[in-house]
Amino acid sequence: MQFTSRKRRGPPTVIIISLIDVLIVVLIFLMVTTTFKQQPSVKLTLPESKEAKAGSSENLRIVTISKQGVLYLDKDPMTLAKLQEKLVEAAKANPSTTVAVSADADAPWGLVVKVRDAAQSANIKQVNANVKTGP
Repeated sequence: MQFTSRKRRGPPTVIIISLIDVLIVVLIFLMVTTTFKQQPSVKLTLPESKEAKAGSSENLRIVTISKQGVLYLDKDPMTLAKLQEKLVEAAKANPSTTVAVSADADAPWGLVVKVRDAAQSANIKQVNANVKTGP
């Protein structure tokens, strides 16, 4: 015999909207307080020089040559022919353009010479080599 009637309990209600609000606040907090580490696009081991001087960054185009022989002009990968075209455009736009060649210590030397020749054929007067200064 059953003297008391049992009320059927429904499943507990969870308010999803408030949980979403809390998660968004936590996400915003994490985004604001997190610091991001900048990683260079190409890792280079530059040759060292004790007499290197810092140059100016005005009208400077940086050509990077990786260990594998890949060319980059201001972080954009390209071929030698495309590099020469871009250097000709830069020299026409500004005759005082300077090219800085930043090659890995194990980069093919022939490619460094070809980049220098491409800059000279584009009528760029100043071609510098970037090296690691100090110990």
